[in-house]
Amino acid sequence: MNVSLGYKENSGQRYSWIDYDRGLSIILVSFRHAFESIDHTLPNMADYPMIEYVNVFLFGFRMPLFFIASGLFLSASLQKKGFGKYNTSRAETILYPMLIWGCIQLSLQLVFASYSNADFSTIDYVWLIIDPRKTGQFWYLHALFLVGLLYSFMKIKVKLTTKNQLLLGLLLYAGVAVIRYQEYYLGFFMDIMQYYLFFAIGDGISVAIRSEKNKTILASPKLLLMLIPLFAWIQYNFTAINLAAKDNYHVEHHLPHFFLAVALVGCLLSINISFILAKNNTGSYLKVIGFHSVHIYCMQIIFMALTRAILINVFKISSAPVLLIAVLIAGVLIPIYAYRLFMKWNMWWLFSYKKQAEKITAVPG
Repeated sequence: MNVSLGYKENSGQRYSWIDYDRGLSIILVSFRHAFESIDHTLPNMADYPMIEYVNVFLFGFRMPLFFIASGLFLSASLQKKGFGKYNTSRAETILYPMLIWGCIQLSLQLVFASYSNADFSTIDYVWLIIDPRKTGQFWYLHALFLVGLLYSFMKIKVKLTTKNQLLLGLLLYAGVAVIRYQEYYLGFFMDIMQYYLFFAIGDGISVAIRSEKNKTILASPKLLLMLIPLFAWIQYNFTAINLAAKDNYHVEHHLPHFFLAVALVGCLLSINISFILAKNNTGSYLKVIGFHSVHIYCMQIIFMALTRAILINVFKISSAPVLLIAVLIAGVLIPIYAYRLFMKWNMWWLFSYKKQAEKITAVPG
């Protein structure tokens, strides 16, 4: 299978490890969404405590990883495009599909309310813009765009150094912890404060992580062997604390210092694995999945809900493990093929305000 997957800022060749990294991340996100899809539907989920354990164990470092990955290419993009074109491009390819697919998803949930496990109303079209966490998964794209906009403004217009950006990120991260402690809620501003630091970390390590001389270290199996036990220990404690509190967000909201360790160790392990896979040129499916991470993110709840409804209502399947696997696979793979069909039918406007250059020549299968 011949796969061409995008570009490298300075040569027209894409960094393949970033697609592996995004592939790992979107699969972890998809597992979470698949779990929530069946957890809200099946009455017997308590009979499968291991599924809940895995769900919490893999929770925590997924979303910080996306922000770090985006920050890695900010400086190169700004140098190439400038402040205005950089943010215009992100509005066209991040904010625009969020609004399109957010409206599509909400419309389907309203029309098929009797088959949905979510409760939405027409006011949610407004919440999609001003408080997207109330409408589901689209808060991430909303936050990703706004964090990039604010960070690039501070970098170009205010001229903050990378060191000062990291300091600002730490202050915002501490600030949102205080806000949560005081039990205040500031909507999407809290997501900006939470994830600005991770975007800054991505920009801060961008030169080092993209340096050819550091590839040997980042792709080292020895590093992997050192990280695995540390990752396992941190995630074990993270999971134990959250399960004891009966709140998946307990560590993130009440132990921010520990959550930072969870996020950074998990991100480093994911990057290490991605460099190893890229070095050995293995797992092309994972690379394709990573390339399509935004398309998967936009469409997967729709296809997960459809798959779940068919399996439960038509085939009368009630096994949580079977449903989880089937919904997970459907939520990852069907959006890839759907995207290819939409492109074939010249429906690019579903994903971008302007038609983008085609960057992929093959998909799985």
